[in-house]
Amino acid sequence: MKSLLLFASVLFLSISNLAIAQEYVKDSSSTQLYVITKNDNTEYIGKILKDDGREVLIETETLGKIYIPKSDIKSMVKIQDKSKIVEGKYVVAGPFTTRYCFTTNALSIKKGENYTKISVYGPEVHFALTDNFSLGFMSTWICSPLMLAAKYSFKTKNEKLNYSVGTLMGSSGYLFGFRGFLGLHFANITYGSRQNNITFAGGYTYLKTGRMIEIYEEGTYTDLSTSNNYGYVSHSHQGLAALTQGPIVSVAGIFKVGAKASLIFDSMFGYFAQETTSTKTSEKEISPAIEAVGYVANNVWVQLSPYVPAVIEYTTINTKKKLMSAAIMIMPGMRFQSSDRSAVQVSLAGVTIIPESGRSISFPVPMLSGFYKF
Repeated sequence: MKSLLLFASVLFLSISNLAIAQEYVKDSSSTQLYVITKNDNTEYIGKILKDDGREVLIETETLGKIYIPKSDIKSMVKIQDKSKIVEGKYVVAGPFTTRYCFTTNALSIKKGENYTKISVYGPEVHFALTDNFSLGFMSTWICSPLMLAAKYSFKTKNEKLNYSVGTLMGSSGYLFGFRGFLGLHFANITYGSRQNNITFAGGYTYLKTGRMIEIYEEGTYTDLSTSNNYGYVSHSHQGLAALTQGPIVSVAGIFKVGAKASLIFDSMFGYFAQETTSTKTSEKEISPAIEAVGYVANNVWVQLSPYVPAVIEYTTINTKKKLMSAAIMIMPGMRFQSSDRSAVQVSLAGVTIIPESGRSISFPVPMLSGFYKF
């Protein structure tokens, strides 16, 4: 009886151990890949062969089978899209794949994937209210001007083709006493994935700086003056500088050049009109000056006739016209993204402004930015 009881116990323990072992051992024929990130940010991509709660046995293409203690693992993520594996590294997306240097593409931010961008010029923050609609706020380090950004994305049956419409609206803030405002309303189309894509965009922009200037009233004005009372009525008043407005187009793209690095290209081309007034003044002598007539007697001036000043007619012609100008911004850059939560971007931009006179003005706009998901 004792022998039978001992045999049953051994058999029960053997079956239990076999069942437990089979629970721990994964199907080695499975093709499901995982990206395993250790606490020191070392990444491994491979199949999980065994997970007994204390350590994980994975099989990688480059290093073969590796045991990793569970205490050393920060995350294990199932890879749904194998195209995200570049040069043996798992490429993460992150919400800031919707941005270039300055412009945005038509890709949407998933709800809850909020991010902030910190640059040398100021901060901005963007919130995904739904999977298709995002809202953001932008400013400078002096908190003026202030900008509100909104974008709505449209998906198509082709996952590589996306559309979006958006707007930027802002105030000059405390600069110029909140009198200035600006806006940019746009639509764009993006073709490609989050890692490699190109975007074409077009829109309309307007800007009123809020700066006070001398505004001349249109028309022809005639004023009479005398040679001892110079000047004429300018027919002007203090007012806000005119609105600058016009169409703007953009071509931008992002291209993977490594597992963690991307080449970014951004551009904007605008053609703007601003109402201005040209002033032309001419003068005509109506009657010449008549010198005083007299003589000196006993050291005293005796005046026979007084001095008569000349009479001058001033004619001022104020003509309003539209002053046209063009602006071109080219912004190549590099983005280095180590995880889906952060990225660093360096851009070397050049801006050229071509006024109606044809004498262009060019200046650089270097930019260093950091992206952070929260």
